[in-house]
Amino acid sequence: MPRPGLASPRISARRTEDWPALLELWVEAWRVTYPDIDFGARCDWLRERIAGLERSGSRTLMLREGAPPTSIGFVVIDPTTHWLDQICVHPSRFGSGAAEALIEAARSISPARLRLDVNADNRRAVAFYEREGFVCVGDGAPSLSGRPTLVMEWTSALPAQP
Repeated sequence: MPRPGLASPRISARRTEDWPALLELWVEAWRVTYPDIDFGARCDWLRERIAGLERSGSRTLMLREGAPPTSIGFVVIDPTTHWLDQICVHPSRFGSGAAEALIEAARSISPARLRLDVNADNRRAVAFYEREGFVCVGDGAPSLSGRPTLVMEWTSALPAQP
């Protein structure tokens, strides 16, 4: 069933031809979150990171809507380690249910547990994860930008927060 605000969203595996849309989407989302950082300069890093994660067994899922389909988000999840390395939603879709749909897709791949790092000063993201039932389980490694991070975890044993 479609989430409110999304017209027939579809989750599918990332294809080779998705790289430009994925990278553009990532830059746009982070530019809104941290406008002082040049995320465009980090596209090669992201592409290499995701490709390496995929070679190690992670899966990248794209969220698309409309006809022709437009990429509005993606998630990278490792089903073995339960590590959610990337989740990204286009800024025009913030609050639309797109991020929740991506979390649901990640949970379908890793139904027992999800773990992730989130920038501690990204209050919008921390609040989103808390609403999705994640709890802080410790401090993470500093981000690429040097910002402190938190490790958050969701387990199927924990009820989602209202």
